[in-house]
Amino acid sequence: MLRAFQQLLHFGWEQALSCLFPVVIFGSLAVTQILPLPFLPRYDWLLIIFLLMQWWMVRSGLETRDELKVITLFHAIGLALEIFKVHMGSWSYPEEGYTKFFGVPLYSGFMYASVASYLCQAWRRLNVRLVQWPRFWIVVPLAAAIYFNFFTHHYWIDVRWWLSGLVLIVFWRSWVDYEVNGSRYQMPLSLSFVLIGFFIWVAENIATYFGAWEYPNQSEAWSLVHLGKVSSWLLLVIVSFLIVATLKQVKGTSSSGGEKPISINSHYKSS
Repeated sequence: MLRAFQQLLHFGWEQALSCLFPVVIFGSLAVTQILPLPFLPRYDWLLIIFLLMQWWMVRSGLETRDELKVITLFHAIGLALEIFKVHMGSWSYPEEGYTKFFGVPLYSGFMYASVASYLCQAWRRLNVRLVQWPRFWIVVPLAAAIYFNFFTHHYWIDVRWWLSGLVLIVFWRSWVDYEVNGSRYQMPLSLSFVLIGFFIWVAENIATYFGAWEYPNQSEAWSLVHLGKVSSWLLLVIVSFLIVATLKQVKGTSSSGGEKPISINSHYKSS
């Protein structure tokens, strides 16, 4: 029992370290709402804070340059999605800001980048391996279909539930193998998607409470984000995970002369 408690504490500590960037984001949202900063609008201060935080994490070695490339990619992907969703009226950024682009403050991309930051950090800290990872030609189109459905469902049918079912089929035999304090554990990959998606929904409620963005039903007063948004975050987590895993596989293959990377092993068996 004591061993299990120690392992849980160690796992929680590693998770907390992996969430450093999201914690800074939530802390900045809270502080800038309670204590407005001078000279610039709030959205612009948030962008400055997040840029400095990103610079410090790379400078201090908490994130590698390769991880910075992944995070930058997610910033661009997230910003494109934000611009489209704001244009469609899904949510809004009602405050003023000099660094708003088509009604979207540039800091918003960091909220997507923070998901990638967490995945990269947790992957490295927990020495993650993927068991029975599907083929590249299956993973990439699936990630693309999930991402583009965020756009196309405004004009066509919403196929998110079909895509969710397809995810279960594709990853039915896939597991996450991770290390905690010298011991290795496994979890079904689909379960990890659900857990991360749920906690992001919790984080979304915190973010909207502190005015990161605003849904139409929150214009008069803050209210809990609809539980159905968990499915959206679940799919976004899946896209994020698939992109990070695919990039790590490509990186590992190119650095090992064509051999399979150690971090993604389709035939790994636990002892």
